[in-house]
Amino acid sequence: MDKRNIRLTEDGSHTISVPAKNITYHSIHGALQESMHVFIDCGLRYFMSNSSEDRGNIHVFEMGLGTGLNALLTWNEALSLKQKIVYHAVELYPLTETEIQSLNYDELILNKSIRLSAIHDTPWNELVELDNYFSFIKTKQDMQNFATSEKFNIIYFDAFDPNTQPELWTEIIFKKMFSMLYANGILVTYCSKSAVQKAMISAGFTIAKLKGPPGKREIIRATKPTLH
Repeated sequence: MDKRNIRLTEDGSHTISVPAKNITYHSIHGALQESMHVFIDCGLRYFMSNSSEDRGNIHVFEMGLGTGLNALLTWNEALSLKQKIVYHAVELYPLTETEIQSLNYDELILNKSIRLSAIHDTPWNELVELDNYFSFIKTKQDMQNFATSEKFNIIYFDAFDPNTQPELWTEIIFKKMFSMLYANGILVTYCSKSAVQKAMISAGFTIAKLKGPPGKREIIRATKPTLH
């Protein structure tokens, strides 16, 4: 595995960089603000404000647990809104204990009852109730071979960019994502490349281009139409 370093981004939050591949896990313009904008504001909060059905649990799937920032922010939202969320993340290359302890996310979250370590310390393939509102399960698996009978309301698609992981931005993968969603479910991602949009549309999604976070012109929210 390539060497990974902790890197400070412009909003004061950490990300992880992989110098050998010239990639970072989040935007260097701000890891926290990117995750909040793409996945919480345009994903979770949008779904909650636009879902007319009577909600019980909201089921969230994350492609790429990475640092755990998206999961941590979602847990924080679950508590703030008193909304039960079941969160399933897939990650093939989990962080080391040293990397987890080096990230500063706990310092940036006002609710001190939640901790990044609680997410990473859960056993693999076991649904754990971290509190009354947030249940979490993680699977150590590559997305091409991942299979589940579960259905989700929201997908956080947070793989590395198409130049780094082209195999994860194909019509085949988006068809899998499409099949995993309930009707009117949404997929949100930071990537808005035209080839990615075409792959999503071919998979059956209706796409909307949204304003991106600092340093990013556009992001994508894809919706599974009601008829499916």
